[in-house]
Amino acid sequence: MDDFDPAPTVDDTSEPRQQWLDDTDTFGRVYDVVLGITTPTPAVEIAEIADCSPNAATKHLSRLAEMGVVNADRESRPARFARNDGYLEWQEASRIARELSVAEIIDRVESLEAERDDYEERFGTTDPAEVSVFDHDDHDTIHERMSAVSEWQGLIRDLRLYELARQLAQNDGHLIPA
Repeated sequence: MDDFDPAPTVDDTSEPRQQWLDDTDTFGRVYDVVLGITTPTPAVEIAEIADCSPNAATKHLSRLAEMGVVNADRESRPARFARNDGYLEWQEASRIARELSVAEIIDRVESLEAERDDYEERFGTTDPAEVSVFDHDDHDTIHERMSAVSEWQGLIRDLRLYELARQLAQNDGHLIPA
């Protein structure tokens, strides 16, 4: 019987990255990197991760900013780039609108609204940010309330996405009727 070694070899960990480098052009690598960053990041750091020159990264980041995929803070020195979460939400809503019928989307919205109403009734507010999870001395209660507020915030995001998807589906990909 072979011994199990939980630590991958160096070759195992570099293979997916090398595959990505081999199979993805510079623009695609910059795009992938910027979708993965969560804070405004200088082009030099993005270039390092994307394995390209800072000039190439800046060129592609500028193009992505024009497309609305990233937000560019050119006032900071060096300029910093961050993914535009609105772009990702738009992509997700568009996917939902393509994959589900209007009736399925409306059913999902109604279900999400009912869940939201339950949270609002449970916590006595319409805003999860107003809920203090540390009002209790019991660790389990604090943890349960933190989890509930987190789920509620995710539910609000989902409701926003499905509402946007409903508008897109009802208007042939447009937010307003043509």
